[in-house]
Amino acid sequence: MPSSISIVIADDHPVFRTGLRQVIERETDLSVITESPNGSDALRDIREHRPQVAVLDMHMPEMSGLDVVREIENEHLPTSIMILTMFDDEFLFDSAMEHGVLGYILKDSASRDIVRGIRAVAEGRYYISPTLTDVAMRNGASPSLPVDAHFHIDRLTPAERRILHMIAENSTSAEIGEQLAISSRTVDRHRENMCRKLELSGPYALLRFALHHRAHL
Repeated sequence: MPSSISIVIADDHPVFRTGLRQVIERETDLSVITESPNGSDALRDIREHRPQVAVLDMHMPEMSGLDVVREIENEHLPTSIMILTMFDDEFLFDSAMEHGVLGYILKDSASRDIVRGIRAVAEGRYYISPTLTDVAMRNGASPSLPVDAHFHIDRLTPAERRILHMIAENSTSAEIGEQLAISSRTVDRHRENMCRKLELSGPYALLRFALHHRAHL
C-alpha cells in the first residue's frame, strides 16, 4: 500500500464535510483528494481520481451513496467504499454489503471511527461503527450475564468461533475452507448452525455480529 491513502469525501453538509476532512488530514498517511456535495459529483471524482477509499453519505442529492456504490460496482472501479449514515437501518446495511461496501459508520461517531475505518477499508477489511445497534441486543438476553452468555457466543464450538472470527476478517467460505482444510459447503453448514445458535436472521446478520464481537471470539 502506498504511504498515503487517497480519499474522496462526499456529503451534502459543508460543515460536517469540512470537520471530517480536518480529522482525516491530521494523519500523515491519509490524504483527501476532493470533497463532493452530492452523489453525481462524487461519482465523477471517483472516476477521475481513482482514490483508494471513498467516504460516502448514504443520503445525498442527485445520487444516494448506495446509487454511487452500484455504479462503482458496475464499472469495476478500484475504490473501496465507506458509507456514512445517520441511522442504524438493517435493510440499508444489508444493501450496502450486497454491493461490496466494506465500511459502515454512524455520522454521530464519525470523528472517532473515521481514521480507523479508512485504514481498515484501504486494506480490504470490514469496519463497522462499534456504536451501531447490535442485532443481537434485540434477543432479550439479560445484561447482567457475561458477554459470551449475553450474546449466546458460549453456544458456539471452538471451530465455529474460529470461523466467525475469520468471517469478520473478510474471508469467504472458500477461503475459510482452504485454511481449515474443509469444504466450502461444510463452512456454509457451520454458518447456518451459528445463525441458529445466535438467533440471527438475514443475509448479513452473521457478518454484522462477527464484526461487533470480534474481540470476544
